[in-house]
Amino acid sequence: MNDSTSARAALAATKSQTLSREIHVRRNALIPILIVVLLACGTAALFPEHIGLLKLVGNRADLSHVAATGFYLAAAALGLFSNLQLYRSARVLEQRLRHVRAMEKLVEISCPAATLGGLTDSINGVIALATQAVSQSSLRARELDIQLKVATAERQHARAIIYSISDAVLVTDPFDELVLANDSAARTFDFELESGRRPIDKLLRDSQMVTMIRETRQRNSKSGRRIVEHVVQTPVGERTFKVTLSSVADRNGEPFGVVAVLHDMTRERELAQMKNDFVSSVSHELRTPLASIKAYTEMLIDGEATDEKTQGEFYGVINNEANRLERLIDNILNISRIESGLVKIAKRPQSLMVLTREAVEVITPQAGNKRIAVEERFTPAFYQTLIDKDMLYQAVLNLLSNAVKYTPEDGRVTVTTDVDEANRKVVMRISDTGVGIPAKDLPFVFDKFYRCEANSHMAKGTGLGLSMVKHIVETVHHGRVFVESEAGKGTCFGFELDLVD
Repeated sequence: MNDSTSARAALAATKSQTLSREIHVRRNALIPILIVVLLACGTAALFPEHIGLLKLVGNRADLSHVAATGFYLAAAALGLFSNLQLYRSARVLEQRLRHVRAMEKLVEISCPAATLGGLTDSINGVIALATQAVSQSSLRARELDIQLKVATAERQHARAIIYSISDAVLVTDPFDELVLANDSAARTFDFELESGRRPIDKLLRDSQMVTMIRETRQRNSKSGRRIVEHVVQTPVGERTFKVTLSSVADRNGEPFGVVAVLHDMTRERELAQMKNDFVSSVSHELRTPLASIKAYTEMLIDGEATDEKTQGEFYGVINNEANRLERLIDNILNISRIESGLVKIAKRPQSLMVLTREAVEVITPQAGNKRIAVEERFTPAFYQTLIDKDMLYQAVLNLLSNAVKYTPEDGRVTVTTDVDEANRKVVMRISDTGVGIPAKDLPFVFDKFYRCEANSHMAKGTGLGLSMVKHIVETVHHGRVFVESEAGKGTCFGFELDLVD
């Protein structure tokens, strides 16, 4: 009931306002007409002889002037009244517009003066259009803001993925400018990541890499991919990379740029070469004892050994070569297990001095046969180091055996252990008065199957003993092995290990 009453009241008020406005409009429309009429009357009173009023006013010129002046004054007063009303309406409209501006909202305005009613309607029409445009713009702005946030999130996600890749990654745009790269690429090509967008020919010093990126972009292939092997001169040296070049398309499917991913294959190449060298060396080393065994076996089969003494010599050679072959295979397997991490390691805190004495006791009879004196110089301090006793014992025994092999008769082998308290290390040295190692051979003595040609006549071997020592000390025990030698004056092999607190 109240709602309907309010509605009727609002409708009545609207009708009343509309009627009042129409009355004001009609009244204001009469004002210009009245002004024209008054001006015409004043002119007629001023010149009565021209319009036939002379008989009415006679010869009284003063009366006509007074009448004309009255008409003119009335017209002026009516015009002034109209201007004042128009000025008041304009001031009201200005105040309403300022109020709208202060509210910072586009709302419909009204003016009580009917003089500016048409202007008010036009302004309200413009406001309605502006309100609609503002609403659409606001909606579009929100949509663009959402799209910008999504694009920013996607870009950050892609950047995080690229930065997490260990391979070098380069991303270029249609103008061959670098737009994105990771730390690995910056280190490989020696440039700063914060350098911003720059042409790749000014950023990359590798002209061939620049050419490959440009060729990939110029092909305009949307799904093409090119894989090449490329050598790059990096700050740390020459590296071999497998380079994958791919075209990137935009949303319309048009080529946008190029992504280059560089996978470092240097280590893989080195390992492949090492494997090839290892297989070649193993084949060579296995062929020598096998050839001897086969030759002496064939001679036995052919009956060339007619007496027992000759047969015994042949059997001895076959036995020695078989033992050599067994040692070679054992050493190869041991080194392979250590390199692959399959060997079982049991480390315990122990004294290196005790282990070394056990190895010296084993090697003493062999040294006595050549009248070689084995001298011990152990530190009196008590210490322990974390070691696998069996493996390190094998390394020490190998070094002692080499010292005895390459020392002539009546020589001397000295075994020394020192403790470096400052660096928390224990150092063992095995020195001899043997033939020594030429300077050109020193860098290679720990390589697999490497044997010094100058000393090959002193003793036979597989060339794996020192390589296994290096693996036991450095790979298993994380120590350091070293060698010092001078041809004709002897050799010193040694290693250092960490002390146990």
